[in-house]
Amino acid sequence: MSGHSKWSTIKHKKGATDAKRGKIFTKLIKEITVAARMGGGDPTSNPRLRSAIQAAKSENMPKDNLERAIKKGTGELEGVNYEETTYEGYGPGGAAVLIESLSDNKNRAVADIRHIFSKCNGNLGENGCVNWMFDKKGYIVIEAAAVDEETLMETAINAGADDVKEDEKNYEVITAPEDFEAVKKAIEDESIPYVVAEITMLPQTSANLIGKEAEQMLRLMEMLDDCDDIQKVYTNADIPEELVGG
Repeated sequence: MSGHSKWSTIKHKKGATDAKRGKIFTKLIKEITVAARMGGGDPTSNPRLRSAIQAAKSENMPKDNLERAIKKGTGELEGVNYEETTYEGYGPGGAAVLIESLSDNKNRAVADIRHIFSKCNGNLGENGCVNWMFDKKGYIVIEAAAVDEETLMETAINAGADDVKEDEKNYEVITAPEDFEAVKKAIEDESIPYVVAEITMLPQTSANLIGKEAEQMLRLMEMLDDCDDIQKVYTNADIPEELVGG
């Protein structure tokens, strides 16, 4: 199974059990605010906002928090001005790491990110050093036990999915970004439950890590994910199943 898939699914499982709801809400509020600022406060004409609202609802964010974040983005309420930045680097074993940041203080963000890399035997690189290794895709993970393969394949491909991949535990549905919502809706209409559904950056190839490098990579991902200035982290690292708890 790809490193990306395992990282997405473990975060989902951890999020349901860890006392990290406050951090999750903070990141979602930032995304909603920026989405509303860039594309307006109407989710029907703003796909990024629509996606952010769906993510917030799936985490049971209170409606008041959600509406306040939209109003801060549209300027109806005073809010913080977040700047979007992408950072790129290398983790242990040379694994590629791509980071999306939303911060009100770029200097603090880059200092924190550089510090995290150095603590985990990695290094922050120049813009463009790893971005070319990833493709922007719609990505839906479904547990293999939850659906019949033929049903999923027919539903996803007919709705416009590019591919359906399988391993021993999960199916991965891959779509072009513009087809993601149609495929997701088709899967929902068939009452097929999914673990992850997101627009993401999928690695073209994987870097297989074992032993200490795999442990350091997992620590790097967790520390980056825990940083308030970071929204999303992508990697091409393939980490052994037992380390990720999958």
